Formats: sequence, C-alpha cells, structure tokens
Amino acid sequence: MRKYFTILDLGVAAINKNIAVFGIALGVILAFANVVLRYFFDMSLTWAGELTNYLFMWSALFGAAYGFKRGIHISVTMLLELLPTYLAKAIMMFAHFFSFLYLGLMSYLGYTLVLMLADFGEMSIDLRIPMWIPHLVLPLAFLGASFRAGEKIFEVAAMDANKVVVNHELEAIQDSLEIRGAKNVDA
Repeated sequence: MRKYFTILDLGVAAINKNIAVFGIALGVILAFANVVLRYFFDMSLTWAGELTNYLFMWSALFGAAYGFKRGIHISVTMLLELLPTYLAKAIMMFAHFFSFLYLGLMSYLGYTLVLMLADFGEMSIDLRIPMWIPHLVLPLAFLGASFRAGEKIFEVAAMDANKVVVNHELEAIQDSLEIRGAKNVDA
C-alpha cells in the first residue's frame, strides 16, 4: 500500500509542478511575443491576452497545490508554540483536516461549475473554445491540493508531538539550506 501512495505522490507532484512551470513559462513567452508584435510590427494576437490569463490561472492554482507538498504556505505557529505539544499536534491535525475538507469542497464546486458551463455551451470570446476547458483547473488543482492536505494529516499524526511545531519552521530552513548546498556542489 505504501508503494501505491508513493507512486501516487510522485505523480501528483509531477503534474502540479510541470503544469505550474509550463503555464508560467508559456504565459510569459506569449505575453512578450504579443508586446513585440504590437510595438514593432503594429499588430497583435487578439487571443493572446485571454490565453495568457488562463495560463497564469492554471499556473497559480497548480503551483499552490504543489506548495502543499513543499510546505511553503504561510503558517503562523506563534500560539501553537505556547501550548502543550500534544494539544499543538491536535490543532495542527485539525487545521490540516479542515484544509482537506475545504479544498475537497472547492474541488467539488469546481466540478459542478465545469458541468454547468458545459451544459450552457458558453464559449470564450477570443479563443473560441468551450469555457469549461479553462475552468477545469478548479476541480483538478483543488483536488491535488486536497490530496496534499490529507497527506499532511497523516504526516503530522505519525510525527512525535515534540517535533510538530518545530518541524514546520525547520523544514523551510532545511529546504533552503539543501537547495543552497546543491547549488554549491554543482558549481
């Protein structure tokens, strides 16, 4: 079972990261190309602005879902540090559970929005594609983020109560040190 979740974990991480990177890169290239066309050739791609918006939207939401994996979202632990460790652990688990439920609800509501847009047959103005296609980001990205929040519940549950609050801050520091160390080794 652990092997299955490891494969699922790697798949979700790859999807989140690659869509985020691809979306931001393609959006920047497309916006730059449109500016060059507009100012130097007195023409522009009418559909480029709309596609750039959709690419940035996809990139931001899938990037946020990936942020749950890396633990880079803002976390205020000042009050948790004052509580007994077992209570801080319980509150952290509840917070991740609440996030899991909220993100799951957002995924479901995004799914219903996609179905509604498909039923209406609404088309985008410039791209002339069905509006449900760009809005697929909502159920997919929120589902990925919900998966990550659920994963955090089990990580915190398995963690020693004395390390729960300390672990959040240390993870960020260790990640930045590992990244710097890897850059120094490569150089």
